[in-house]
Amino acid sequence: YGFINTCLKSLVVEKYGEETWEKLRLQAGVQDSFLTFEVYKDEITMQLVDKACKVLGVPADMVLREFGKYFFEFCKRSGYDHMLRTLGGNLYEFIENLDALHSYLSLSYQEMNAPSFRVEKNEDGSMHLHYYSDRRGLCHIVPGIIGAAALDFFNIEISMKIVNQTEEEERTGKKEHIVFLVTQNPVFPCKERNEFSSSTQCLVDSEKQSENQLNKEDVEKTKNAIGDRGNSVCPVKKSHWKTIRGIITLGKGKLLRGFDPVYPKSLWIDTKTFCNGLPFHMVFDKELRVKQAGVSIQKIVPGLQTMGISLDQYFRIIHPEVPFTISSIQKFINSQFVFQTRREMMPESWKQRPMLELRGQMMWMEPLQCMLYLCSPLLRSLHELEERQMHIADIAPHDVTRDLILLNQQRLAEMELSNQLERKKEELRILSKHLEEEKKKTEALLYAMLPQHVANQLKEGKRVEAVNFKHLRILCFKQACSISIKILGTGTKFKVFLRCFIVHFKETVETIGDAYMVVGGVPVPVPTHAERVANFALGMIMAAKGVQNPVSGNPIQIRVGIHTGPVLAGVVGEKMPRYCLFGDTVNIASRMESHGVPSKIHLSSSAYQCLKYKNFEITERGEIEVKGKGKMHTYFLIRNKTATENEIMGRP
Repeated sequence: YGFINTCLKSLVVEKYGEETWEKLRLQAGVQDSFLTFEVYKDEITMQLVDKACKVLGVPADMVLREFGKYFFEFCKRSGYDHMLRTLGGNLYEFIENLDALHSYLSLSYQEMNAPSFRVEKNEDGSMHLHYYSDRRGLCHIVPGIIGAAALDFFNIEISMKIVNQTEEEERTGKKEHIVFLVTQNPVFPCKERNEFSSSTQCLVDSEKQSENQLNKEDVEKTKNAIGDRGNSVCPVKKSHWKTIRGIITLGKGKLLRGFDPVYPKSLWIDTKTFCNGLPFHMVFDKELRVKQAGVSIQKIVPGLQTMGISLDQYFRIIHPEVPFTISSIQKFINSQFVFQTRREMMPESWKQRPMLELRGQMMWMEPLQCMLYLCSPLLRSLHELEERQMHIADIAPHDVTRDLILLNQQRLAEMELSNQLERKKEELRILSKHLEEEKKKTEALLYAMLPQHVANQLKEGKRVEAVNFKHLRILCFKQACSISIKILGTGTKFKVFLRCFIVHFKETVETIGDAYMVVGGVPVPVPTHAERVANFALGMIMAAKGVQNPVSGNPIQIRVGIHTGPVLAGVVGEKMPRYCLFGDTVNIASRMESHGVPSKIHLSSSAYQCLKYKNFEITERGEIEVKGKGKMHTYFLIRNKTATENEIMGRP
């Protein structure tokens, strides 16, 4: 399910950052987000784990162990905290009930293929944990999950070592079978441990002094109980004094030896009442011959009314996936068993119905050498109840399955709603991403039409007032320099010049026919605009040498003219706004270009005054006749004395 992949993503993002996840995701070729209740292929998770090992440079077992620890915390944060805490009072009970938890979750996550666990206590206080899974290579997740749960819930540190790894032959499914040796130590300071030891000794001494009130057997039982409790395989998360006080009951001055149930001499219930009160139960012997069955199960499986039939003729075991033999059942007797009716043994008119599944526990009755199967129908919703033509009345009033079906019906509806909301959220996220991309394109287009400063003002709904850049102020700090360039020849490579332009300016270039005009110091005046315009002009001449004329094959030649003077700048138009310049400065710059020399940068006298003390090499051209202006004294810009060609062109 997507829940697993979301957890893996959360781990990578939280510990290694968003960039690492993006890199890992792209290498694995998977999507960025996952829906919680959506089923995904195992290959996606395996691919993510494999790429995580390569990207992070960490062995697979360490990645899986770390994922196991994080998965435990992720489940707690996702609302499963109380459910996990109440599984058992110690680690043994916790592990023993994991299969039951998976069975419950499968009511909601119907496609879930969970691993299976079986645990065995050893005399030295350790445990053997048997792990079964259809997925090979993921066993290292188990120490991470179990270790985190042991430390958090029971305050004990454990070590888990693989002692056996086989392809399971006993079971019909869950092919990988790993056996872990689990050893553990309580986690508490040395001071508390010493206090516990001395307190235990004091307690024993006081018991010896009170032997006139307590018999020796009680004292010995208490010592053993204290010793057993101290060496417990999985102690409850309590202080040690609380543990001792839990063993001793004050009152009549006697120590409890533990709970001893009282049984009647004979069973005070008749057969008919028993079969009606427990409508879903079966008793069968070692040969799987049915000895007894509840009334509801007889109604659903009519063949069970013939006592002595073989149980495996009418049912198959779905979980745990073991052969239908008494020895296999005894080996997994602590597991929940799920039976499913066999279609071929049902009446002809029932064969179109979905087969009924039963879930319950096995209890071995040694005196009778028979197995008791106490079960209930495994139904997830009212729809499944109707499909099998059953009713709530078929289930005993005391059976919580009645409530579970109704509650799960509501739960499934909530999950469906949650799933729809999650899908809508994902759709909105994708739309938002596309919208952001389109917004960037729109902004880029807008900045191509207008200077960024002006465009931002228009986006904010502000009025852009026309500004008069006066000559005197421009010469000092707010000068406006315009440059007009005309390409001689065809096939102009505008991108070459645009790159050079971006190095020196942030706005775009204005095109007028086959000429280009660049303005420095407008709309935001900068003290270095004259140098920027000059360097850009030099870069244009350099760039032109690398652009061939498609007709002659020779480098193209350009004329460049620069002039400094006053301008009036403002936005013209509402539907198609343009940032325009008005004034004689634009005309003179155009004249400098048109009266210039190919591959030369032609300067007016005012432009020369701005650049003559700025580390530029400039030569005098002299007086020339300029159309509409008469005689003008002009200059040529040769080079920048301090900047290299690479710096001017913006190369590394």
